[in-house]
Amino acid sequence: MTVRLDDTDRKILGELQRDAGQSLDEIARKVNSSKTPVWNRIRKMREGGVIGQTTVILDPEKLGFEACFFVLIRTSEHEAEWQNSFLTALRDRPEVQEAHRLAGEIDYILKVRVANARAYDAFYQALISDVRIYNVTALLSMEEIKSTTSLPI
Repeated sequence: MTVRLDDTDRKILGELQRDAGQSLDEIARKVNSSKTPVWNRIRKMREGGVIGQTTVILDPEKLGFEACFFVLIRTSEHEAEWQNSFLTALRDRPEVQEAHRLAGEIDYILKVRVANARAYDAFYQALISDVRIYNVTALLSMEEIKSTTSLPI
């Protein structure tokens, strides 16, 4: 369900996407409003589910996570029990930054962030020991060209 937003809401969301650490005074100034109306709008958007949790974005390479793999998974299993086991295995592994169920030839794609190829192999071995997987293809990202969490509002 789409939520109705006006131009001021969109400007506030744009500012929050750029830097959620800004003060209310800074955001209000940038959107040509005052602090209280901006706070009320943010509160309403949180209550409406437009704004989720507030977090920070860390630099993975500076923290030693230099390898990013995109893992393509095909499975011959589609029963609820297998899917529950697979989802539990993914949730239990902090290396998995994203997981998507796909339409088409590939059933799932994972974004996995690890220190190096050896760490990826440890992840892979642990995953296949938890759940039966028909085929796994790992693609190493050579260069991150664009990464954003911002939506084009």
